[in-house]
Amino acid sequence: MLNIDIDSIIPHREPIKIISEVLDAQEDSGITVAVVSPSWPLFEEGGVDALVLIEAAAQTAAIVEGYKRKNQGKDSVKGWLVGIKSAEFNVTKIPVNTRLTVFVTSKYSLDNYAVIEGTIKSGEDVLAKMVLQALRLNEADINQYNVARRQANE
Repeated sequence: MLNIDIDSIIPHREPIKIISEVLDAQEDSGITVAVVSPSWPLFEEGGVDALVLIEAAAQTAAIVEGYKRKNQGKDSVKGWLVGIKSAEFNVTKIPVNTRLTVFVTSKYSLDNYAVIEGTIKSGEDVLAKMVLQALRLNEADINQYNVARRQANE
């Protein structure tokens, strides 16, 4: 396990923050752990909908990118738009207290765009595999969005 302050890298907080520890973080890959909790999104009747596994992969990818940037002496960028290119689920629901291991690998990236492959397992069982597309917002984009949002609310 790596001693990484996840909260300093990703903006998510409970209940949407589902990653609890980082096992490995490399330049273009990472492994994290999450334990299914009743406080998670999509919880119902003793478990969570498998769709939450997409969020687990996205958070793991953000942790890998943030860790890499911190090691380069840069700020962690908190602002990703994530799309699902493909996803294959082998379960529909995951019981509370299930320990999930999340594996992500960057397939390729260009500027602020990346394609990430994710696999989520419980023990040796593969629960889901997916390919995500991520667009990292730069500071100017985030500021412009915040200004537009404030103006819309006035």
